[in-house]
Amino acid sequence: MKAAAAIAEILKREGVEMVFAYPRNAVIEAAAEADIRPIIVRQERIAVHMADAVARLSHGKQIGVFACQHGPGIENAFGSVAQAYSESIPLLILPGGYATRIAHVPDNFNSTKVLAPVSKHAEPITSGAEVPNIMRRAFSMLRNGRHRPVVVEIPNDLYAAEVPEPIDYVPVYTTRSGPDPDDVKRAARVLVDAKRLTIYAGAGIHWAGAYEELRELAELLGAPVCTSLEGKSAFDETHPLALGAGGAAMPKTVRHFLDNADVIFGAGCSFSESAFAIKMPRGKTFVHATSDPNDLNKSVRSLVGLAGDAQLTLRALIEACRELLEGTASDPTAAHVEIASVEAAWLAEWMPKLTSTETPLSPYRVLWDLQHTVDKAETIITHDAGSPRDQLTPFWKSTAPHSYIGWGKTTQLGYGLGLAMGAKLARPDKLCINVWGDAAIGFTGMDFETAVRERIPILSILLNNSAMAIELNVMPEATKKYRSTDISGDYAAMARAFGAYGERITAPEEIVPAIKRGIEQTRAGKPALLEFITAQETKASRY
Repeated sequence: MKAAAAIAEILKREGVEMVFAYPRNAVIEAAAEADIRPIIVRQERIAVHMADAVARLSHGKQIGVFACQHGPGIENAFGSVAQAYSESIPLLILPGGYATRIAHVPDNFNSTKVLAPVSKHAEPITSGAEVPNIMRRAFSMLRNGRHRPVVVEIPNDLYAAEVPEPIDYVPVYTTRSGPDPDDVKRAARVLVDAKRLTIYAGAGIHWAGAYEELRELAELLGAPVCTSLEGKSAFDETHPLALGAGGAAMPKTVRHFLDNADVIFGAGCSFSESAFAIKMPRGKTFVHATSDPNDLNKSVRSLVGLAGDAQLTLRALIEACRELLEGTASDPTAAHVEIASVEAAWLAEWMPKLTSTETPLSPYRVLWDLQHTVDKAETIITHDAGSPRDQLTPFWKSTAPHSYIGWGKTTQLGYGLGLAMGAKLARPDKLCINVWGDAAIGFTGMDFETAVRERIPILSILLNNSAMAIELNVMPEATKKYRSTDISGDYAAMARAFGAYGERITAPEEIVPAIKRGIEQTRAGKPALLEFITAQETKASRY
């Protein structure tokens, strides 16, 4: 069997159902021969983004796979691989490579060298006989430990290399580890003795499926819960202990309770510092539970560190805390009242924008109406970078796991479209939405055609304020003569030209009817793009 066919056979044994790709790469055709669906995109990074969503929504059980040509193909994909690395996503990256004779000769792009800093592991196929061993290593790393991309480069002269038959490959296993029991007891004592405990939950809750454990621990301790952007939807945000999610923008409840906490418990999070992560207050006691020990004491100094799977860790903590509490749960009444009071005052401040009747439209009004029109439990929504992220995340209350795909460490423009398409392929029963701006559509808008061609009926909400980087509009008057950030375009017409449903909305009273029309189009199997002409809003809920 040829190496390309052997790789496809191994993907099949590992349960891979789709390969996201941009030609040329012999694995694409081999995958189709093996009844693995190839999804062909208009640019490489969109394919990685789609694979990303598939991995997230299956908790890593379905590995996202991306294949592309050598040289410019994998060069174009670099940003999306880096994004997946920062978001801790398990993706198998299968780029072509220059022939082994010149693979390491300058100036040829070598994936194993260049992508090594943004991958968990990177190695080339060295011979047909080594294909099963290399793929076993790759899948073992993808299914165990911290999730991150793994790169397997296929030199052009080895696609046709012979792999001995029968192929010696058995699907790899997945392991989980738990924290030291003594550390669990120490952590439980700190949590139980806290006067104002706040829980900060991250993406590790999603990967471990630790939703019930997070809720049970919060209710046992009467502790308010906030999440990172990546962790958003891990905790029902309509729960009376929910504070919402935070990044560059956040509900006031998040900042209020973190700043007034005496103990902050990080559950399934890295506490990584970035411009788009919640800034942790100083002078607090931190207890940190994470799957990666390298995150301990990285960004915050923790009194107790718990390394292990979030579900195993939280279950152990629940039992240890219950023993200390002698079977009784803490009274959450005071926390409920305080959360409701802070949230009510914050929403009152924002309600004029959330319900504005002005034109151009307030982007807050568009997203507020969207939230109150869709069935949120049956919806998967994601956002793009910049204004769409900051205008959506503080106010959208997710109620079910993975009903929101949150991200934001490196904020790659155009990310949301691929995530929404991948989500729809993984969960065709859900309404899948991406919210983006006119800057982001300039990056990845051509791939809306992919949604049409590949029959992926997503709902795309475009907030068109005719500007890139709107923060430049608040610069001193002397600098405003440079208006090169003003942009224009009829993106609804673009969607129609691709064969999708496209509609431009300018009046507040048309927001909800247009959303309903868009949803109906997706139910009929047609992608829909709703272009809302909005004001150049610069205010965000920042604290």
